[in-house]
Amino acid sequence: MPSYKIKHLTRYAYGAPVTDCTNQLMIYPLADDRLEVKSQEVAVTGSPDVALFTDYFGNQVGVFSLVAPHAELRIESNVAVVTHAIQFPMDEADAPTQWQHLAEVAHEAAFIDFLAVDNPALQAEIRGALVGVVDLKDKPLKNALVLSEYVNEHFQYEKGVTSVETPTEEIWRLRAGVCQDFTHLLLFLLRMHGIPARYVSGYVCPKDEGVRGSGATHAWVEAYIPFYGWLGLDSTNNCIVNDGHVRMAIGRHFADCTPVKGTYKGTGAHTLEVSVHIENGHPLPTDAFPEMPVYVQQAPMPKMAVNSYRKYTDWEQQQQQQQQ
Repeated sequence: MPSYKIKHLTRYAYGAPVTDCTNQLMIYPLADDRLEVKSQEVAVTGSPDVALFTDYFGNQVGVFSLVAPHAELRIESNVAVVTHAIQFPMDEADAPTQWQHLAEVAHEAAFIDFLAVDNPALQAEIRGALVGVVDLKDKPLKNALVLSEYVNEHFQYEKGVTSVETPTEEIWRLRAGVCQDFTHLLLFLLRMHGIPARYVSGYVCPKDEGVRGSGATHAWVEAYIPFYGWLGLDSTNNCIVNDGHVRMAIGRHFADCTPVKGTYKGTGAHTLEVSVHIENGHPLPTDAFPEMPVYVQQAPMPKMAVNSYRKYTDWEQQQQQQQQ
């Protein structure tokens, strides 16, 4: 049973003091039979009360307001978790029975949100590209694994070429991006073939070197496998999600799972920094932590006048929250 200690720090530094700051946090690991949350402490500048509620998808969400003027906002989460290995699907039912099951549940409330897919022209183009890759005579699980491997092998892991607003069609054309883009593309591929798929935000906790996304929040897909349930697929690392991944939120796409978002009143000039440190059961010496944040993004004062209420969910501010 691996254990992890995860420190997640988000820092906003403004060009001048701001006020009326209201935020939503989705930084709370989802406890279930695979994940035990031993402890969690969340500290926010000014120590405001953080109210918790459960959203439509079952995520724990925190909200707080900071009315007083402030030039910096720090949100720090320190969490200790224990993970358990998954039980892999036995996949005993034959392929026609499994596809029939997916057809039967397609209009149920638990799945309908995770099957929505648009852009018929892109679907047609992708189907043409996947001839010889997808075989609907095979079981859904096999096709899901093949599609995850396809994304991993045909798309370049590259930071800085996309943003949180990059549409699936552009990701398909670019053939590059980070884990968020890999996840959105795999969601599209699975859903267009009738396999329910949902976006997962969380952390990947490396046991070995070379794991992509280990220095920031990470993203992957959960695909619904008939007569089994939801199975995590990390196309960025070409693996089935097991005890090295920690879930924070699930949803239809990134916007449902954004770790930090909100509004404030004041200048648009700001710097945003994010860092994630993970201890794999063994405390790291202080000097092992990087001195600089994992992700830094700066937004200058807008050249044109804008409404003074600035949103963290605006493109220039949400860049820092892009999952790696």
